[in-house]
Amino acid sequence: MVDKIVILDYGSQYTQLIARRVRECQVYSEIQPYHQPINWEDNIKGVILSGSPWSVHDHVIKDIDIEYIASKVPVLGICFGAQWIIHRLGGTVSRSEKREYGPATLRVLDQSNPLLAGLPQHSQVWMSHADTIEKVPDRVRVIAETEDIPIAAYEVDATRWGNPVWGVQFHPEVSHTTHGMHIFRRFVLDICQCRGDWTPDSFIETTIEHLRQQLDRDHAIIAMSGGVDSTVAGVLVHRAIGSRMHGIFIDNGLLRKGEFEQVLKTYRNLGLNVHGVDAREEFYRGLKGVVDPEQKRKIIGKTFIEVFERWAKKLSDVRWLVQGTIYPDVIESISVHGPSVTIKSHHNVGGLPERMHLRIVEPLRMLFKDEVRKVGRALGIPDHILNRHPFPGPGLAIRIIGEVTPQHVQLLQQADEIYIRILKESGWYDKIWQAGAILLPIKTVGVMGDERSYERVIALRAVNSRDGMTAQWTPLPHELLAQISSAIINQVPGINRVVYDISTKPPSTIEWE
Repeated sequence: MVDKIVILDYGSQYTQLIARRVRECQVYSEIQPYHQPINWEDNIKGVILSGSPWSVHDHVIKDIDIEYIASKVPVLGICFGAQWIIHRLGGTVSRSEKREYGPATLRVLDQSNPLLAGLPQHSQVWMSHADTIEKVPDRVRVIAETEDIPIAAYEVDATRWGNPVWGVQFHPEVSHTTHGMHIFRRFVLDICQCRGDWTPDSFIETTIEHLRQQLDRDHAIIAMSGGVDSTVAGVLVHRAIGSRMHGIFIDNGLLRKGEFEQVLKTYRNLGLNVHGVDAREEFYRGLKGVVDPEQKRKIIGKTFIEVFERWAKKLSDVRWLVQGTIYPDVIESISVHGPSVTIKSHHNVGGLPERMHLRIVEPLRMLFKDEVRKVGRALGIPDHILNRHPFPGPGLAIRIIGEVTPQHVQLLQQADEIYIRILKESGWYDKIWQAGAILLPIKTVGVMGDERSYERVIALRAVNSRDGMTAQWTPLPHELLAQISSAIINQVPGINRVVYDISTKPPSTIEWE
């Protein structure tokens, strides 16, 4: 059984970062609402209390049995978590005269302390809090300070509750805290004595064994898209149950140029049992005359379910639907206000489990995207799948502004293929989070040869982002943009103008529709 660190979430914007830092120590971490009971049978080695947008004086906060938790394992409180422990012990936590936000210089007062041992005496940390600890109770020792905060870190003596408890008023999980990972390694590996053996290989081994037990002798079905998540999920299930895993890869006519054939070939080279379905005409019929983006999405989703369900009925003994749900999907659906954990219902094949009476299996539901890629590499999945930019579920339909027709798709596919190919050849593809071309519903006058032209416009989009929630446009070199523009105009009949989108998100979205 793997070692685990539990993170009790009080609603901080940084909670996911805490989980990631623990996992960077090669130790499994799991986030749960702070008031949810901890399952101590899960080989838990330590507990971390997150930050919070709330104050310890807000009545919305429910009490937790910190004494019992600390009697079982060591505890680390971060920002609000640190303040809450002191408040619970009877110390003084007060509103700061001003919100403390930004970098600060930490001065370690006890360099022999197990949490801070090995840190330089002075280092940069990141503050983000409105309350501050003014006085600690008995058997609590201050171990670090900043210029503005006399109590930046502390330790509660182990004789109080059975295990030592630490609190830091700064955020070690953010990159602005220069030695944050050192603090996590001290807590997770040295203090909690986790083995640090949670690796892609160990995940694969345990997941395959679990899938074999869970699926038993049943058959499973998965909608595969050529993306990272569905591909890794499909390969894991295939390793577990072999040809009883049935993949369905649907060509909706909205994929990139040559993508259907290329991805299908990759799947077959991986030994996967995948059925390629040509449903282009069915999707085009449904989209005929439609220009509203939301209506496009609904039509594509409905048609996808109909095609998938029709093909699934041709398979016998299917009891399970495999989904590529990953951990951010799970976390975003967890409420720290309520006792239940509800997984999002809007999966790529939402609605199918109820209609087809299938049970759900989600082999990636505890992984972040970068961890999915690491598992994929360990499984031998090619880089052109793993390193692929995010691609919208509705495909090119929401990159064609206006009506979607086979002719419009072909125009966009050609332009997009040139754009992506040149980005790869120039080395820029791997420096960009997401790139794509957009076909605009306007024509402009141009001169091609000695003749007047009146043809369509292509917009190019390239952004960098961590999670897609915010995004900055990518400043591609002017020479590269000129090369791409010239290639598209010269090689794609029907296009005579190329523009570059320099909008950030917000206020603009990454996709145009």
